[in-house]
This record gives sequence, C-alpha cells and structure tokens, in this order.
Amino acid sequence: MTTPDTVPHLQHRTVLLDEAVDALNLDEGERKNGLYIDGTFGRGGHSRLILSRLNAAGRLVAFDKDLQAIATAEQILDPRFSIVHDSFATMGTAMAERGVAQVDGILLDLGISSPQVDDAARGFSFRHDGPLDMRMDTTRGISAAEWIATATEQHLEKVIRDYGEERFAFQIAKAIVARRAVEPISGTRQLAAIVADAVKTREKGKDPATRTFQAIRIFINQELEDLEAGLSAAYALLAPGARMSIISFHSLEDRIVKQFLASKAKVAQPDRRLPIRAVDLPQPQMKLIAKIKPSDEEVAANPRARSAVLRVAERLPDVAKGSAR
Repeated sequence: MTTPDTVPHLQHRTVLLDEAVDALNLDEGERKNGLYIDGTFGRGGHSRLILSRLNAAGRLVAFDKDLQAIATAEQILDPRFSIVHDSFATMGTAMAERGVAQVDGILLDLGISSPQVDDAARGFSFRHDGPLDMRMDTTRGISAAEWIATATEQHLEKVIRDYGEERFAFQIAKAIVARRAVEPISGTRQLAAIVADAVKTREKGKDPATRTFQAIRIFINQELEDLEAGLSAAYALLAPGARMSIISFHSLEDRIVKQFLASKAKVAQPDRRLPIRAVDLPQPQMKLIAKIKPSDEEVAANPRARSAVLRVAERLPDVAKGSAR
C-alpha cells in the first residue's frame, strides 16, 4: 500500500510510488535477486519499497546530491543497500568502480522533494523567506544569489526563458539587473517581489515567480545536463530485459526522457528496395512499456503530483551486452 515516507517530520509523499517500483518487475523470478539503482534517493520512498521486494541476495545502490537525503539514506541499516553522494549522471563510473557492468533495473524520480521546497534555508521556494541558495548539493558550485549577482542580462534572460519557459524573461532579467545595481539580491521573497513587479499578466492560480524560480534552480543544479548524461549512463548499464522507470515533473524533463526513449525504441530503416536481409536490418534497442500519470485520488491527496509523468522502457536482449558482474 502506498504511504507517505516513514519519517514524520519530513512530510514527504513519494509520487507514483507503487507504479514506478511495480514497473521494474521485481516480483518476476530471479529478479528479486538482482541489482538495482535508485538514481534519486530523495527521502527514500522508492528505495525502501524496492528493498522490501528484494530477496536477501538482492542489492540496491542509490544516488543523491543532497546532504539531507544522504543523512536519511544512512539511517537505512540494510547490508543490501548503499548510497552514493553524487549525481545519478555519474552512475556509470560509480558502478564500474564497484565492478558492476550491468544492472537489473533503474529508477529515476526527477522531482524536487517536499522537504527541500518547504525548508526556507534551502532557497527553493518563495513561500517562506530565506537565503537565495537553490543548490541541491550545498558543498559544490555557486548559489543562486552568487550567480544572479554576476550574470549578464542576456544570460539571465536566456536561462529564465529556456529553463522556465517564461515569456516575460526579458522584462524579468532587466528588472533583476536594475535592482542589483541598487542592492544585493540575496533573499527568496526579494527575488519573488522583483519578478512580480516585472510580470504584468499572471497565470490563474500560479505565482508569477514560479517559472523564474524553476529556471534558476534547474540552471544552478545543471538538472537537464545531468538528465541527458544520466539517461545515457543508465541505458549503457541495463542488462537484457532490464527496465528504466522514470518520473518527470515538467515539460522540459519529460521531453528529454520521451525523446531519448523514442530514439532507442525506433530506428530508421533503409530503403526497402535495397537487397538487405531482414536479420541485418537495424533493430530497436528498447521497448516502450508504459506512460502513467497519477490517479485523481493521488493528486487530491498530494497536489504536487499533478504534473508527474512516469515513462517505462525495457532493454531488448538482442542488442544488449553479455551479462557481466
């Protein structure tokens, strides 16, 4: 049964919990003894459910950039489980260091967790005033405030337009540059107020700063670059018959996932008039299994699930490498 994560103070509900884990086919025969990757541990909802389905011989390796997620993961005292403090984009290298060439399934939940959003000190949200940080990994890189202080107006506009799909990106970038000439922009509500003054038309039910905050967060954490690298690394690790189960939360992520999976599932065929045997024709490398959205009941219980999309694909055996672990 789907339940909120088991640490009460975190108040985090894992979106599409059962659906994403069910898609890995953990209950089929020897798959319970397999090796799996949870590329985005978060607060551990998917990892805990995967571990509950595995036999004693099964193993799970999880990844996360967030130190708070790492601290939560370290509370799981299970010899079958290990956590890596890094982006899932590095999974190829990390698994090679462990002597692993192939895995039996990979799950990616690309959403930001509720504790990250609700913690004012992280700077992800304008609902509570806090320092403008936005880094998933606070031990690396520059904060949003540091970037805003030095970025050119053109770069600000490009990031807000491309990553936030914000049609008022020019006006917002101009307003940010004008304000930082007067005072440093260091707080979340300070930035939200600048955006609100620059955006004259508001979408019903959405704060005018929503798209700008999304854009800056994606840029600061290199989320789309990590996603592209992570998908390639994940595909390379999949054993024959293994599946990828990927949850995305906004159109930019979902577009990348959809196009990547489609590129592996559909291959261009040569001119039919050419004398090529059927066995020599290009073959698809993956099979698209499902596209799943949250139920009305889940959305009612957790409004943050509204935009979630789960895509599932399976590695086809005729193009996979030989098994090696």
